[in-house]
Amino acid sequence: MTSPTLAETIRVLDGFYPPDTAADWDRVGLVTGDAAQEINRIHFAVDPTLAVIEEARDSGADLLVTHHPLLLRGVHSVATTTAKGAAITTLVVADLALYCAHTNADVATPGVNDALAAACGLPTDAEALDEEGGQPVGRVGDLAQPTTLGAFSRALAAALPAAPAGLRVSGDPDAVVRRIAVMGGAGDDRFDAVRRSGADVYVTADLRHHPALEAREEARSGAPYLIDAGHWATESLWLADSAARLGAALAAQGYDVQTTVSQLRTDPWDFVVPTGHGEPTEPKER
Repeated sequence: MTSPTLAETIRVLDGFYPPDTAADWDRVGLVTGDAAQEINRIHFAVDPTLAVIEEARDSGADLLVTHHPLLLRGVHSVATTTAKGAAITTLVVADLALYCAHTNADVATPGVNDALAAACGLPTDAEALDEEGGQPVGRVGDLAQPTTLGAFSRALAAALPAAPAGLRVSGDPDAVVRRIAVMGGAGDDRFDAVRRSGADVYVTADLRHHPALEAREEARSGAPYLIDAGHWATESLWLADSAARLGAALAAQGYDVQTTVSQLRTDPWDFVVPTGHGEPTEPKER
């Protein structure tokens, strides 16, 4: 079997995650790399941090696929005195291509939100929670059987990758729940859609104080209950499926590639200290 070029690999990825479905503010697609270079090993990660780029380089990867963009905002220098500059220099010197699929992977089917819905125990036919720019946003569906908010939260925590902050839950742990809405990454701008969906629980991340508090006030302490499961954790579930699909699609074309998923935790938080009492939890290795 032969190896695909970067251009051939990108065509498959663009088919999975069409760039024109990304939000207009987003910066997706190929960041570094030569279209003619051969691709033998592809590494997947949520964030293109320096540690992830070094992990990909040291593993012998030719292509790094990340969810979050490296250059979302304007950069005026790529000197190695800055983290962005060091990242770009490492990529270029190592002949390591970088491709980003962000909001176009969020709205794809299957995509980021399908992976999170599956971790919540929702069926594969979960419907879109909302729509933006003609694209589906989030997912909502019913569990096979009702459960309690506490039991659902514990099951979700077991399905997610380990992260120091864990889950933040708002609601009565004994409340009976069945209909679940999900939004991978930041989702506190979708409370109206969550209420319209009739969801008992909303699983997302980056819930800010005021929007979350107002949502709970509107619910009068009832449903929808809230679970902040962390930005990195809710989006990292997508990596394994995306890697497997890409490997299978290239193999079907007669190409031989290896795909790997980063084992690094790029959640920026390292440990939690309870306020008012107690000792800090043990920090986990990144």
